[in-house]
Amino acid sequence: MKAAIYTQYGTPEVLQVTDIAQPALKDDDDGIVLVKVHNASVNPYDNLFRKGYLPVRVTHGLMKPKTQLLGIDVAGTIVAVSKNVGDLKVGDAVFGNCLGSHAEYVRARVSSISKIPQGTTFAEAAALPTAVLTALQALRDLGGVKQGQRVLINGASGGVGHFAVQLAKYFGAEVTAVCSTSNQGWVKELGADHMIDYTKVDFTKNGEKYDVILDAVAKRTFFSCKGSLKANGLYITENPLKPVYHPIQILLGRFVGGGKQVKTHIAQPNSQDLTFVADLVQKGYLKPIIEKRFSLERIADAHRHVENGHTKGKVIVEI
Repeated sequence: MKAAIYTQYGTPEVLQVTDIAQPALKDDDDGIVLVKVHNASVNPYDNLFRKGYLPVRVTHGLMKPKTQLLGIDVAGTIVAVSKNVGDLKVGDAVFGNCLGSHAEYVRARVSSISKIPQGTTFAEAAALPTAVLTALQALRDLGGVKQGQRVLINGASGGVGHFAVQLAKYFGAEVTAVCSTSNQGWVKELGADHMIDYTKVDFTKNGEKYDVILDAVAKRTFFSCKGSLKANGLYITENPLKPVYHPIQILLGRFVGGGKQVKTHIAQPNSQDLTFVADLVQKGYLKPIIEKRFSLERIADAHRHVENGHTKGKVIVEI
């Protein structure tokens, strides 16, 4: 099968599309399906692993990657099933999280996938998993966002951010979206109540207070945002790329936060949340925005585009 692999850490040029052995189910597999991949997406996670960020090297190979396939979001059709896969069957269209989705076929755990919502394309479904679960779990589970609260989303035009705007509105919050001038219009259409152009206004200095600030691009810090939080307010940062700095923020925040809190997390894939998301998409409460689509042969260009840090919505790979 065709797959994009990397045998060394480095720039997007280390990626190469080649033929590798197709994965298959084993006799003792339990809760596993084989998926023919139609679409995947590129996430900052993929760039992190491809570049060989130091914490990645500790677990995935100091000098070269132990696992050569990237891709954590998938949308495709089930072509084989193991035992204990619930109501999933061959021919079902599914989406979710798995490792190695930048390939024609991939093994996926049923605990991390769900059926694609009716009326949704494979490309749209591939845009959802990691980014939408990150936003959902941050706002619902960490933030406890509810009716009437004021929520600010920094980086509202990105993969996580544009889902966060929609989810915060779904939970009944008054939403302020922070993004650049060129993104103001379409982000506003996602439901934001207020818009802030970060090229013109620093939201930490305008005197407004929020119950929850979600820094979806991790461009600010708890200490810079602390003055913009209400008493007992919460700052959530969505960057797992700073594993040392974030614990320091959290620790210091407990002593100098004055009741205000800081939290960080990495999305936890699970079929229950994906099913919840699928229902929101089908009912029209949630819409994935796709900025660009790249063929598998142009995977390096897809990585390069995501790495520039100004993606509008999601970047999709067409397998």
